[in-house]
Amino acid sequence: MITRDQSALLAPVERDLRLDLFRGIGLWMIFLDHIPHDVVAWLTLRNYGFSDAAEFFVFISGYLVGWIYGPIVAGGWFIAALKRLWRRAAELYVAHIMLFLLFTAQIARTVRRFDNPMYADEFNVHHFLDRPDILIGQALSLRYKPVNLDVLPLYITLVAAAPFIVWGMVRRPNLTLAASVVLYVLSRWFNWNIASYPPGTTWYFNPFCWQLMFVFAAWCGIGQIDKVARWVWSKAALGLAAAWLVFALLIVMTWHVPALEAMIPKWMIKAIYPIDKTDLDMLRFTHFLALAIWVTHFVPRHWRALHSKWLRPVILCGQHSLPIFCLGVFLSFSAHWILTQYTRGVWEQLAVSFAGILIQIGAAWLLDRARQVPELFVKVTEEEEPDEVTPDSAAATAAMAPAGR
Repeated sequence: MITRDQSALLAPVERDLRLDLFRGIGLWMIFLDHIPHDVVAWLTLRNYGFSDAAEFFVFISGYLVGWIYGPIVAGGWFIAALKRLWRRAAELYVAHIMLFLLFTAQIARTVRRFDNPMYADEFNVHHFLDRPDILIGQALSLRYKPVNLDVLPLYITLVAAAPFIVWGMVRRPNLTLAASVVLYVLSRWFNWNIASYPPGTTWYFNPFCWQLMFVFAAWCGIGQIDKVARWVWSKAALGLAAAWLVFALLIVMTWHVPALEAMIPKWMIKAIYPIDKTDLDMLRFTHFLALAIWVTHFVPRHWRALHSKWLRPVILCGQHSLPIFCLGVFLSFSAHWILTQYTRGVWEQLAVSFAGILIQIGAAWLLDRARQVPELFVKVTEEEEPDEVTPDSAAATAAMAPAGR
């Protein structure tokens, strides 16, 4: 017999504003990275290290799953956690399909309006425009995805598997993490991935590999990282993490300055390349961990600046990550279209980049205001109707009746 702890459902969860902050920063980075040849994109992480915003989001999502649902599952409420997480996966699926339809419609209209098929080819939409009857089914099964729409299917998969990951974490956290490592190694060794469209292609984000980041984050979220905190944030670990960040910076600089590439030994080039994003290369994974060690060292959980008005805009974006991500996809294409159709000058790049960020901030503010509006509902109860209706009981019934009925 399963013993359920009621306090596991009622216990409040303190919000960690650091997660919202970095999720908001990640949203801005994704928006800027999706604008080709944008000078403002030089501010994003991918230009200075192996990892980028994708690792931000997967880690934060996994951490929240372990932190919020770990105590619930430990309290015997696995079905409740399953229901909530699968509902979230369904919300992500609906958001992905709506985003796909609106995004392809936006590109199709641009192609016809300006008679420029380049947009359809560049964003992998020409297949859909040529054969919509077939491609709509491929899109519904998450096999066909235009460019910039690859990440949501990964989240859908990970969130759908999250209840079982948390269940394993609650009972055997280290064994569950070890199983995740084994799956990662096997998927890279045997090239496991999910088939995509057109035939012969696979998912850009391999869920069999990226699950390692998600599971490791859940392992941290349930509190296992606290058991090794003295080693993780020791001087030796901080020094090693700093050295790895500097090494990654030097390697990435060779991508932008060809003259520096000659300074890299050939044996090292063979050892580190290719740095695969699809299968979550270990260089990317360890670079993110090194960055996370230093960030958490300098930004404590109760950092006072998290409540300042200067960080409020980016935190608001992080608190409404799904709608702001979807909006960012449209804004990045719009910015790309403006720069392509008219001019790619530096001032124009600055204008469309900062305008897009301001629009995201405004949308997040409106969503936050809307969330503060009370939800109206009427509680309807079923009662047996009395044999005789007295004036007092009739008045009481009228008072309880829902408005407009």
